[in-house]
Amino acid sequence: MAQNITQSLRLIDTHTHFDVPEYDEARVQCARRASEQGVLHLVLIGYLARYFGRMVQTHEFVNALEAAPKSHLAFGLHPLYIHEHHENDLLILSDFLNNHHSIAIAEIGLDTYHKSLQSADIYAKQQRFFVEQIKLAKQYHKPILLHIRKSHADVLKILAEQNYRADNQGGIAHSFSGGEQEALAFVKRGFKLGITGQITNPNAKKLRRAAMAVFAKYGADAFVIETDCPDMMPLPCQHLGSFNEPANLPHVLDTLALLFSMDKQSLAEKLWQNSCQALQTKW
Repeated sequence: MAQNITQSLRLIDTHTHFDVPEYDEARVQCARRASEQGVLHLVLIGYLARYFGRMVQTHEFVNALEAAPKSHLAFGLHPLYIHEHHENDLLILSDFLNNHHSIAIAEIGLDTYHKSLQSADIYAKQQRFFVEQIKLAKQYHKPILLHIRKSHADVLKILAEQNYRADNQGGIAHSFSGGEQEALAFVKRGFKLGITGQITNPNAKKLRRAAMAVFAKYGADAFVIETDCPDMMPLPCQHLGSFNEPANLPHVLDTLALLFSMDKQSLAEKLWQNSCQALQTKW
């Protein structure tokens, strides 16, 4: 019976790094396991311009497989790697947006978690790249998928200055890590909150409080789920290997269904609708 329930679920992994070398020897098996677990779509997320070509190759490879999720591209320049980004990378990004179907621009935003990212010049560079990518999102009519650590207020400020509202153009606050009020502020701007396997850890109390505060006001409409693989391994899977994979996405669904006291099938369908809305697509 449990197997039939799994097979009847329709899931979208809204945030993966399925192109990274960790999967080179097991990508086919991982893709098929994901399909068996009901993952019908996955989004390949960009972080460095020099890997955009690898993303395209992986995207084409996955889409040529039988019994595998449908792959989608989302090119972007990640704030964590701001030291490695050059001005020309914005031109490369624009070129890839022109020549390939990118479902979103991702992942973009601000990150001051590490000390190396906290200097004034580095943070100013992050902000400049963030603004330029929001402008590209507007130019190409793409949603944005946000990476935010220790900088939620500044991200909200820039979104307001750029007049970007996700209820108009789509968007996800990926792997949300802020507090309750910050979570509510992003949802108010139309963003869905991306929930990863971190939610499966009972010690993730800040994340669970933020999720429940949003659920109390907006219901399940405000959420999407993601693996962020190969990172963010769900707690029930940590004995299975060294890196996360899209097949583990149902564990995120299971935990949210328990926290929200919702039927798993109903929640899965709602998350599917939310993902389509956030990504401005109809699947």
